Amino acid sequence: MMSNEAKKYDVILAPVVSEKSTLLSEFNQVMFKVAGWSTKPQIKEAVEKLFEVKVEAVNTLNRKGKAKVFKGRKGRQSDTKFAIVTLKDGERIDITSGI
Repeated sequence: MMSNEAKKYDVILAPVVSEKSTLLSEFNQVMFKVAGWSTKPQIKEAVEKLFEVKVEAVNTLNRKGKAKVFKGRKGRQSDTKFAIVTLKDGERIDITSGI
């Protein structure tokens, strides 16, 4: 049986570091890549426990994988799920430092 700590790390896979995701920090938001099976309450709980912050809202988006051709071979990228987490006023997550 898995511990609760392991489950939290299964929900939150990685922070998203891109130009658009860094612009979200102006609105007190952080973007994470999350497991495809995860729900908004699970994401909220995992972020609150891992980073010790209060979460105001969680928005999710599913990106369907694209069909690609690489060196003449057809393939398909995996589907991915992202979560945009809005933090309460005064809360902050520094994703550049490790957990």
